[in-house]
Amino acid sequence: MATASSSSLFHLFLFARISGLVVALLVLFWALAFKSSFLSHSLSQRDLVYAALHPLLMVIGFILISGEAILVHRWVGGSRGFKKSVHLCLEGVALASGIFGIWTKFHGKDGIVANFYSLHSWMGLICVFLFGAQWLIGFLNFWHRGEVRTVRIKILPWHVFLGLYTYALAVATAETGLLEKLTFLQTTRNVSKHSAEAMLVNSLGLGLALLSGIVIMAAVSPKYQSLQTKLIYSHTKCLSS
Repeated sequence: MATASSSSLFHLFLFARISGLVVALLVLFWALAFKSSFLSHSLSQRDLVYAALHPLLMVIGFILISGEAILVHRWVGGSRGFKKSVHLCLEGVALASGIFGIWTKFHGKDGIVANFYSLHSWMGLICVFLFGAQWLIGFLNFWHRGEVRTVRIKILPWHVFLGLYTYALAVATAETGLLEKLTFLQTTRNVSKHSAEAMLVNSLGLGLALLSGIVIMAAVSPKYQSLQTKLIYSHTKCLSS
């Protein structure tokens, strides 16, 4: 039974890695092969770099790395303390990518207010804010050695929930961004609905949806939940004894 469960988790992890690789290649190809989609006649070459960096940082740096952080207890060996440190570092890299990705979008000559108008921009700011709060909570309650174990036990379910919710929100935000960008290209640049770029953007959206489903499924799998229950039970037993 344990072998079958381990095999299922291995396949989930393998599919997550394959999906993540496909998503990374798609967004890279989009930014490199369709530069005109990120550059209008009024923008400079530097603005083109910032415009192309936004999807790269938010998809590869923010979503993919945070997904790896969620699965860190699956693929990193060693002690629980070492796994938590790797998890915290990956989440920090994802947070930095998200902040810098938003900064590149707001770096344009129109300023912050002109770019803060759509559902995508609102969701993006909320997502990065929640992610930053999640990272800070994780640092204070799971990494700081002075924390009381009872506090960690109480925070753990909320930490897991907020992490998965923020990850799902990040994917949903990326989907709205892809839809917003594709709608803009089709209405102002006369990009055909059946063009290669439209098919690529749609494929990227499907890849993100598939990836998020696999990552969340692996995170809430029964084996992982039973492990968390054992850890909480052992901490409670130690405190009561």
